[in-house]
Amino acid sequence: MNISSKHQFQASTYTLPAGTLKITCNQTDHSFAALFDIAQRRNPRRSFLFVSKVLGRHIPVAPSAMRQIYQQLAGKLDNLITEPVLFIGLAETAVGLGAGIFDVMQPQLQSSVYLTSTRHPVNGHLWCSFQEEHSHATEHLIYFPSDKLMQQHIENAHTIVLVDDEATTGKTFQNLLQAIQKTRILNKLQKIITVTLTDWSNNALQQNSELPVHAVSLISGQWQWLPNLQASMPSMPHINITARKSIPISNNQSWGRLGMMKSTDSLGLELTVRPDEKILVLGSGEFVWLPFLLAERLEAQGAQVSYSSISRSPIAKGLAIQSVIAFTDNYGLGIPNFVYNIAHQKFDRILLCIETPPDSVDPLLLKALDKIAPRTEIISYV
Repeated sequence: MNISSKHQFQASTYTLPAGTLKITCNQTDHSFAALFDIAQRRNPRRSFLFVSKVLGRHIPVAPSAMRQIYQQLAGKLDNLITEPVLFIGLAETAVGLGAGIFDVMQPQLQSSVYLTSTRHPVNGHLWCSFQEEHSHATEHLIYFPSDKLMQQHIENAHTIVLVDDEATTGKTFQNLLQAIQKTRILNKLQKIITVTLTDWSNNALQQNSELPVHAVSLISGQWQWLPNLQASMPSMPHINITARKSIPISNNQSWGRLGMMKSTDSLGLELTVRPDEKILVLGSGEFVWLPFLLAERLEAQGAQVSYSSISRSPIAKGLAIQSVIAFTDNYGLGIPNFVYNIAHQKFDRILLCIETPPDSVDPLLLKALDKIAPRTEIISYV
């Protein structure tokens, strides 16, 4: 799948129940339609959402198409990075995106670490926290690795690479950097790189940073939101929770929450596929990188694989969202979770990948998946 082509100037207007979104870009190698669509958030703080067609979060996508995006973004970093380098992927949407870019870059780097922010507390040393103010779940946590070599790379980092799926205002990146700088760990930092699929922040971070900032994206431009003053505000379920409950999370956090120096494909190694078997691999929340590697491996074996993920992001049905499955999370938090754009499709098999015990899955989700595929397998990483 090749989604790249030259597009000089683009402008689009999207009409949502809550208002009208106008976006423009000056130059890009991609069309708007190839990379994203628009949907309405169930969130009064921000009513619109850029729904990626290549991220594997809200729209199922082939792992090979996702890998192509990782390679394209990594290719834009080649001449920017000065080692040591710290990569940070923002939860929950960009955990896999950040890991994918790091995975492409890692073989050519001698001293690099990948970390993710998280909304699930784990056993470890909490480094800092910061706010994503517009989000449905505002608080992020970042843990400092216990591994001594990772600590050295971070403490000596000359470059920090911040990865998110999109930057609308740049405020989340600003909040993250301020939180890290307060810890006084990155005293040798020389430059900042932001990496996004789409960047609509109009260089906001560059204007508010003492260090040089390089913004890397597939599309950049500007947006304007014109609210519909007659529209009722969308209701948002109570999902703004950063906590740990009684359901255990896997102690193996080597994919990012406690740092990663090299990616390891270790999930579902015993699984096999039939030629052309139509499979959906479903990651869950922040646990998406190892499920992606599983999906990529099965695709290489000849299956027709689509990859998508459970999300806590509440999105209204319509526009980019053709179908919604709602259920309760598998972490014992009692919050709504969602799977988008699979209920209207059919698969031969679904592989549901979680980092909690198999019995933590809401039966409502399993019942819904039974209508989509004759066979659902829970792949637990506990």
